[in-house]
Order: sequence, then structure tokens, then C-alpha cells
Amino acid sequence: MTMVLGRRILLATAGAASLARPTLAQPRYPDRPIRVLVPWTPGGATDIQMRAVCEAASRHLGQPVVVENRPGASGTLGALAVKDAKPDGYTLSQMPNGVFRMPAMVARPQWDPLRDFTWIIRMVGYMGGVVVRPDAPWRDMPALLDHARAHPGALNYGTPGVNTTEVQMQRLARAAAVDWVPVPFRGAAPNLQALLGGQIHFSAETSAWADMALEGTLRPLAVWMSERVKRFPDVPTFRELGYDVIGESAYGIAGPRGMEPEVVRTIHDAFRKAVHDPTHLAVLARFDMPVRYLDSQDFTADAAVQAEEARRIVQELGLKAA
Repeated sequence: MTMVLGRRILLATAGAASLARPTLAQPRYPDRPIRVLVPWTPGGATDIQMRAVCEAASRHLGQPVVVENRPGASGTLGALAVKDAKPDGYTLSQMPNGVFRMPAMVARPQWDPLRDFTWIIRMVGYMGGVVVRPDAPWRDMPALLDHARAHPGALNYGTPGVNTTEVQMQRLARAAAVDWVPVPFRGAAPNLQALLGGQIHFSAETSAWADMALEGTLRPLAVWMSERVKRFPDVPTFRELGYDVIGESAYGIAGPRGMEPEVVRTIHDAFRKAVHDPTHLAVLARFDMPVRYLDSQDFTADAAVQAEEARRIVQELGLKAA
């Protein structure tokens, strides 16, 4: 009896000791800076918008959210880098529409947009259109189209890449029966610099040109929006001119596949608040960019829709990667 009782005391003591033993706590996410890749040159609308939203998000996350520019390959170098990153929530990327188009444009895709990423949050869309220098001979878009029609292949224009705004321009060229030459750049800043320097005839670009247009440095001829832009009420949409060309191109951020749901929720919640932060909304107003928020589930579903639409457009226009 004494031996049995002693054994019970020993077991109880051991059990209490095991309960009292401290467990190894998992580190709270995030416990270090988060890197967000922006696959465009510094100074463009996307770069400025992403820096504003990342700064606002950092206040909610309690860690710096550091923007790293990765320009080139029509805005897809961020996706390529994040695809192979560790899925710990510390490497993310801005994801433009080219992420969906590029796999449909090559024989051996380097990623599958539905399999290789965790879609976290969709945030905003682009405003954009065609701009010329103030001394250009074309006062409106019909005049530019008439000139292009009368001089096939004589006009060249800048774009941020083959699977970005060039898609809108190729659709416009087909609808208007014109032939012009695209010149791809690594982002909005070099595109607009080339226009100001007289190296190209016009630019097809997102709203990085807005401030310059308000100052009179550039003149917008038409926008590819569903309606006219508040700050440019005299500039028509392509639809108003008779061409069904729209390119708001909503985008957000994603990470590698296999991210923990709790980490995804933490990032999503911080960026959702950041999207509606007054400092970020002021940047959107500067570039006339609309809020196009979707949560993680809806953004994932939208990615599937975008991938299918991208395949259709690539087949329709016969797009091929350079």
C-alpha cells in the first residue's frame, strides 16, 4: 500500500511538473520588416501608390513594410521572385495584370497564376490613357487616329511593356484600322521622359502623367476608363469615341503559395485599413485611381477570372512575349 501511494505521488508530481514546464512560444507575426516587391521603376503611379499604402500598413503591423523595385519584363519580375520565396509572409509582391497574361504568351510559362501564389488583397485600379506633348499637331484623339491611318507604321508610342497598356492600344488599333509601333519601357517614368524628350510620338500610360497634364506639360487625348475622370472632365473616354476599350486593370498584393491563413489574415487586415487611410486616399486622388478592394477569398476567385480573360485576349490579339 505504501509503495502504491508513493508511486501515485510520484506520478502526480511529474504531471504537475510537465504542466508547469514553459512551452516554446511561436514568434508573433510580424517580428521583422516585410518586403513588398514593386515590379516598376521608382516615380511612377504604381510605385508612389504602393509606397503610400505600405507606409500606412506598417503602422497597423508594427513593423516596417519596405518597398523594393524590380522593374522589367513588363511588370512580372515581382511575381517571378515571390513564386520561389519562403511562404512566411515576409516577401510579397504587387501583382499587375501582366502576371496573368505572360503565362499565356509563352510556350513554357514560369508560373501558374492560380497555383503558385496566395492572393491576399485587391486594392486599387488604374486610370490611364493617351497623352502627347503640348506642341504635338494632334489636338484630339480622332486627329491622332486619322494621322495614323494615313501614315501606317509611321507613329510610335511608349508603353510600360508588351502585356500592359499595349493591350489596350492593340485593341484600339484593330478597331480603328490603324498601324502604329509600340516602344516598351521599364515603367511610367522612362516612358514619359521619352515623350518629353521627343523620342516617341505619344505615350499610352497609366496616370503618372496626371500632374504633368494639370501643369500643361502634357496633353491627354483620351482615357480608357468606364467614365470621364473628375479632374479631366474635357477628356473623352475611348467608348465615347466609339471604341470599346477599357483598361482599369485592378491590382493587389500576393505572396507565395502555402502561406498560413493567420498570416494572410494579418496582412489582409492591415492593408485593408491602409487602403482607406486618408494619406493613401490622397495619393489615389492625385492619380485618379479608384479603390477596387476585394478580400482574400474574392481576390482568389477574381484571379481565376483574370487568368481566363488573359488567355482570351492573348489569343484574340496574337500576343507573344519578346
